[in-house]
Amino acid sequence: MSFALRVKTKTGQQVIKNLTPEHTIKDLKRQLCSISQIPEDRLHVLSGFPPKAFALGDDGLELSRSGLKSGDTLILEEKARETAPPLRGHISESVDCPGILMKKVVPADNSCLFSSVYFALNGKLDESGTAAPYMRQVIAETVASDPEMFSEAILGKPNREYCAWIQDDKSWGGAIELAILSNHYGFEIAVVDTINAIINRFGEDQHYTLRIFLMFDGIHYDPLFLESSDGASIQTIFPTDDDKVLQEAQELAREAKSSRQFTDVNKFTLKCMNCNIFLNGQLQAREHAQSTGHTNFGEV
Repeated sequence: MSFALRVKTKTGQQVIKNLTPEHTIKDLKRQLCSISQIPEDRLHVLSGFPPKAFALGDDGLELSRSGLKSGDTLILEEKARETAPPLRGHISESVDCPGILMKKVVPADNSCLFSSVYFALNGKLDESGTAAPYMRQVIAETVASDPEMFSEAILGKPNREYCAWIQDDKSWGGAIELAILSNHYGFEIAVVDTINAIINRFGEDQHYTLRIFLMFDGIHYDPLFLESSDGASIQTIFPTDDDKVLQEAQELAREAKSSRQFTDVNKFTLKCMNCNIFLNGQLQAREHAQSTGHTNFGEV
């Protein structure tokens, strides 16, 4: 009898199918460490709903007696090193050291949403150029697998046509794509909307334990990160119960709106703040951003 478990990590999710009820906690830990690349002494596992810590201490305990059931979902996190210096990586359990929430500018190349998600998940830019095509493929496969949920009314075009469209590297992502990526990676994606000075939280209803932040100005997405006060490290992944960073992101949204750092795509004449030329409407703004890499627009 097989014992299948769905496993979510910061890089995605997969299914373990080669366990049985007679396998032990030790066998489970070995597999979890292998797929997550997290050392056993730093492995932290959450299970259930809402997610709670799952005990890994009894190596000899059989899975049939562990409280797990075939089909359950496990969320893997990496505990901080006990002897680590007080520097931050791209993920941390809490935000108790001083720092500043900042924006990382990514290229204006029609894939800014995907580049931003990659940076937020990994703490670095995608140098290989494979992240955006991969995410586009994930979205297309998800949409194609459920034509009833992803109907023409939701997508704005027929399901099959949308699947081809989103895999075109000239197509822009938005709310639908963010919702799918949130579910795929098992993270809440909080988007700081500088037009309306609000935060849209994708995956909020799933009660994920971790959150990333993006900023959206109407035509461009950038990821947000917390830089330590000494500039030595950054953090891009935050616990969803960390209200402090959420409040800082909300303040960023208000500041951006008050200083008009947004692009109302429905009605605007824009001025490129990099080269001072004037642009009319969404199409010209997109073309200018794509051809020049400029993303700093002001509404006239």
